[in-house]
Amino acid sequence: MHVNRQFPLLFLVLVMITWLLVNPPPSGQSALPVSEARVTRVNNCVQLSHPTRAPQRASLNNIVDQETVVRTGKKSHAELTFSDETVVRLAANTAFYFKNGTRDLNLGEGAVLVQAPKSANGATIHAASVAAAITGTTVMIEYHPGACKFLVLEGTGRFYRPGHPGDSVLVGPGQMVIGNPNAAVSDPVNFDIARFLKTSRFITDFRPLRTKKLIVTESQKQQQEKSKKSLIETNLVIFGGGTQVSLIGQAPATTHPAPNPSPAAARASQ
Repeated sequence: MHVNRQFPLLFLVLVMITWLLVNPPPSGQSALPVSEARVTRVNNCVQLSHPTRAPQRASLNNIVDQETVVRTGKKSHAELTFSDETVVRLAANTAFYFKNGTRDLNLGEGAVLVQAPKSANGATIHAASVAAAITGTTVMIEYHPGACKFLVLEGTGRFYRPGHPGDSVLVGPGQMVIGNPNAAVSDPVNFDIARFLKTSRFITDFRPLRTKKLIVTESQKQQQEKSKKSLIETNLVIFGGGTQVSLIGQAPATTHPAPNPSPAAARASQ
């Protein structure tokens, strides 16, 4: 009687392949350490700079480790995905790096959209003298010297100034805080989620977010509030990036600086 000794090994290989087909990794990111991210979108000029290495041009699937500065040029954008499925999207002219994984995200200048799933350990975004703590939330934060903007598309985030106890505010879906990062945090105002979804390049230039359905649900809630007149639309709008509020109407649009907008403002957009 002859026994094929290769049969047990072949059977084991087939079992392993079948198991992987039935139980694939969640998004291909599970092999990444928590201190690294992967470039999952790159457009035009995006550079990776590390204190101990020569700068290099970013490419799709590049691994980005902590303290590596991701810098986007004019008309450029990028996306990073972490092992816990946190997604960070970078607008043009943005400088961003991280330490300790998503627990310490740092925006040097520019704008980022961050989607932090509920399954993640949470993320803290620092921008100069302000910070935002988020978990199970999709937010956008923009920072330029003397001006910052933080808005929430779904979930709830806490916007605060580190080192200033009590100087913080909870920001819910469809709300935005805008002002001077060196001044006390102002109360949130409302912005139009639907307009953001239609006009923001964080949405139009990228694939759909995992939280798209949640964001659309929050937008629908706003529309219901408008129909009930509990949310009143204004003629204040923010065109493109930046923090200048424009007044639109029959007369030519005029712009106003936006350090401390009135809580009565009910609409703004990226």
